[in-house]
Amino acid sequence: MTKTTTLPKPDSPTILTLRIDNSEPIELNDFVGAFTSLARAYRNQAAENPDIEDNAEIYVKEVRKGSIEADLLPYVMSTAPIIAQHADQALQAIEFVAQWRQRITDLIEGNVPKDPQKSDLDTFSSAVAAIARDPNATSTLEAATFEDGKREVRAAFKFNTKQAIQAEQTLQTAYKQIKEERTKRAERVLMTFTRSDIKDTPNGKRSGERVVIDEISKRDLAIMYASDLAKERVKHEVREADENVYKKGFVVDVMIVSKNEKAVAYKILEVHEVIDLPDDIE
Repeated sequence: MTKTTTLPKPDSPTILTLRIDNSEPIELNDFVGAFTSLARAYRNQAAENPDIEDNAEIYVKEVRKGSIEADLLPYVMSTAPIIAQHADQALQAIEFVAQWRQRITDLIEGNVPKDPQKSDLDTFSSAVAAIARDPNATSTLEAATFEDGKREVRAAFKFNTKQAIQAEQTLQTAYKQIKEERTKRAERVLMTFTRSDIKDTPNGKRSGERVVIDEISKRDLAIMYASDLAKERVKHEVREADENVYKKGFVVDVMIVSKNEKAVAYKILEVHEVIDLPDDIE
């Protein structure tokens, strides 16, 4: 079955405007990255909102002469009435600019993201690259709404070359942190829960759950999932099994994620078997 998508209308009451004021020509990859990074970040933010259907995109409405300036149409799929859809898109755009400001400001201030993921680092590396490579440039993102033909800026964020360079330095630290993470594989080890969580967490990111694998360490550590298959097998027991999950043992293959020679998490690669633990094991 072919899925059809209704594109936002050109007269949409919500606009994101990205403006790059540059003093030198921009390398093509950096130019493209400035826009694709926005699209990736927008989709990621929308995916975290349970009230928005799994379809969020940004479309280019207009590119103006002079400095690099483009009006972008943020789009989220909704079954709500048209007035409510406009309100949702405006709110989503305003929240997006606020989150964009916070993420880049954190990087400027030297705050390395907690548990950094390479895909996230790549997004913001692309966002600041064009500005960092220009000796005197700025990037401005605005969320604006239109009513009766009047444009009202509802949220805005601007950063300059010096700040972009500072953000890049923080990103390099984060990339190095990922590279320095050491991993070790353990196969068919018995894992038991000390804390469970029915909520889903994206693959590769630490969940709120904690487990013990006695063959590796007596300490309980956070877990992450390497695949949907492994996650679904574990989550089935947590959410739907008749027995208490704390009375279950999971025979698993894991990667031991370490930092500074210390194990900090287990990444579950495969679940071979789920067994009932004897009553005398706590």
